[in-house]
Amino acid sequence: MHNAFAFLPHGDVGGFALLAAMLLAGLVGGGTHCIAMCGPFVLAQTTARLESVPASQMSEFHRLAGAALVPYHLGRATTYITLGAMAGAVGQTIRSFPGLDWVAAGWLFFAAAMFLAYAVFGSGLFRAAAARESRWGRLLGDLARPMFARPTGIRGYALGMMLGFLPCGLLYAALAVAAGSGGTAGGAAAMAAFVAGTVPGLVVTGFAGHLAAGRWRRLTTVAAPVLMSVNAFMLAWFAWRLVA
Repeated sequence: MHNAFAFLPHGDVGGFALLAAMLLAGLVGGGTHCIAMCGPFVLAQTTARLESVPASQMSEFHRLAGAALVPYHLGRATTYITLGAMAGAVGQTIRSFPGLDWVAAGWLFFAAAMFLAYAVFGSGLFRAAAARESRWGRLLGDLARPMFARPTGIRGYALGMMLGFLPCGLLYAALAVAAGSGGTAGGAAAMAAFVAGTVPGLVVTGFAGHLAAGRWRRLTTVAAPVLMSVNAFMLAWFAWRLVA
C-alpha cells in the first residue's frame, strides 16, 4: 500500500483508516441494503447449485459450497475493483490539472453526505434510487437469466461480474471514495475493502435463507445509523484536511 494513499492526511495511516471505513460500509450495507437487493439472486443461485447435487451425495460441504458462491463473489469483486481503479484514475487525472486539487475533497464530501443520508434515512433511500434505474437492472437481469440455471465455475464468475453493474446507491458512494482516494491503486484497494465487507451478509443469506438473513439484517439495522455516521465523519474529516 506504500504511496497508494500518499496524498491523504497521515499517508498510509490515513489509507488504512480509509480502508477500514470502506470495509465497515460494506459490512453495514451488506447486512441491510444488499440482503434486500441481492438476496434473491443469491438464493436463486444457491437453490440451483444444491438441486444439481443428488440427494444421496448431499453433504454439509455441498451446503457450505452452495452458500459461499465463491465464483459469484469473485466476479462481483472483479467488477467493483475494476470500477474502483478506473474511478481512482479519473480522480487522479482531474487532480493533476492546476487549481483542481479540491476535487478529491469534493468526492469525499459527496461520499460522506451519502453515508450520512444512509444513517438518517436508512437503506430505503438507496433502494428508491435503484428503482428509478430499473430499466438498466431489467436489462442486466435478462442478460444474466440463462446463467442462473447452472451458476458454477466460469458461469458463476461471469454472473457476478454482470450483476456487479446493478444500480446501487451504496456503490455510487463507494466509487466516490475511490475517486477521491488518490489514484488507481487507492481506488482498487478501497473497492476491494468495500466488496469484502458485503460478502458475510450475502453468505448468511445463501446458507440460512431469508429467516436468518432477516435476523442478521435487523441486528445490522440497529447499528447502521451509528456506524454510517462514524464513516461519514471520517470521510468528511479527510476531505476537510485536504482543503484546509
